[in-house]
Amino acid sequence: MEYTLVITNGQVVMPDAVITTDLAIQDGKIAAIGTGLTQRAKQVLDAQGQMVLPGMIDDHVHINEPGRSNWEDYHTGSQALAAGGTTTMLVMPLNALPARTTQTEFDRQAKIAATQSYVDYGLYGGLVPGNVDEISKMAESGAMGYKAFMATTGSDEPGDFKNVDDFQLLSGMRAIAKTGLPILVHAENAAITDGLAAEKIAQGKTTIQDYVDSRPPFVEIEAVRRAIYLAEQTGVRLHFVHLSTPEAVEAVVNARRSGLKVTCETCPHYLILDREQFEKIGPLAKCSPALRDKSIVSRLWEKVAAGDVDTIGSDHSPAPLSMKQSATHNIFDIWGGISGCQNNVDLLYDRFVTQRGLPATEFARLTAENPAKIFGLTNKGKLQVGYDADITLLDLKQSYVLSKNDMYYKNKISAYEGFQINDRVTTTILRGQIIYTLDDGFVGQPTGKQLTSQISEVSS
Repeated sequence: MEYTLVITNGQVVMPDAVITTDLAIQDGKIAAIGTGLTQRAKQVLDAQGQMVLPGMIDDHVHINEPGRSNWEDYHTGSQALAAGGTTTMLVMPLNALPARTTQTEFDRQAKIAATQSYVDYGLYGGLVPGNVDEISKMAESGAMGYKAFMATTGSDEPGDFKNVDDFQLLSGMRAIAKTGLPILVHAENAAITDGLAAEKIAQGKTTIQDYVDSRPPFVEIEAVRRAIYLAEQTGVRLHFVHLSTPEAVEAVVNARRSGLKVTCETCPHYLILDREQFEKIGPLAKCSPALRDKSIVSRLWEKVAAGDVDTIGSDHSPAPLSMKQSATHNIFDIWGGISGCQNNVDLLYDRFVTQRGLPATEFARLTAENPAKIFGLTNKGKLQVGYDADITLLDLKQSYVLSKNDMYYKNKISAYEGFQINDRVTTTILRGQIIYTLDDGFVGQPTGKQLTSQISEVSS
């Protein structure tokens, strides 16, 4: 057999080991892994000194098209992901307008995404008040799962995403359980966070510290425990997004041990940033849940190192610079969301493997293998013969300071601007085709395809 492409001399991150070997690609798949494969290659890519990683599967991305395309659209968002080494994105149903909460809107937005994305993509549906009858319909259209907010969200604009109360969450869980797909929950106690925020604002307390104090750790922990209890009553697959506290992760671990189908994600910013850095960076680092004290971040790292966290997703939540500013310096008026998906791989690998000494295999598991398993993406997430050739080359000898000139976001802002990153993505390959190189930029037109969940085929 003659191979289309052979990557040689790289450190190939297999599921259970890192080995120096060749990796051959044919027909968009990994065809062979071993030595001496370059002799049968049409094209050879020398990865000397580089890590050869499975392309990241970012299971938490916000694309704002339609309705708010000036925040981020499929073209710019997927470019940022591809340049950062991500080959698959799973897109949340907000903050597009209208939100993706009906089958009609789901189908319309799937057509919008087609032909625009440089990476493969899947679309979530949303659970909002009054749309339980749409759950099974969106599953028929290819939903990867369903996002739900226990915290207050949305605006007064028609069609914007809304949070659910406990009864609506229970009803939604019952409907979602019938599809076999997961519900993805933003877990914070709405009544308490809203009350604390209102109290601060009434007192004229509108600093970054006041915002952090309005969303204390216990509001996440309480909501996680409540959602787990409701999931136990319904049998639904439950996945918590962006957990920021070790106690919340521990609640997930305990639920799993009792036999429940519960998984969780954290995000790079909850591991890399903390409250003190929030004060220095300013509004670009505002997000919810809020960034935590150093001691909490340290203990969250311990949970990651112990294997208790299932996935790491960016929660890329972009907005124009004007929405990250306030003339009155009122932090509560500022959009809560961090643009960060372009640094999923390089910055996180630097902190995860290079600085903390955690295994590269575990990095690959959290960023690729586990998301593929949880969301039913067959033949993705591993460097293994027969799997899609979704591959990232990461050069550990390159170091750079992130600047606006590096960013592909529609709005070139990031909480990580000015950070030194001690490695760099040099090549991104999607289904066997080179789609990005650091030297030449993007290759060809977007070729990303919509994915659907095969969760029954990959579930244990």
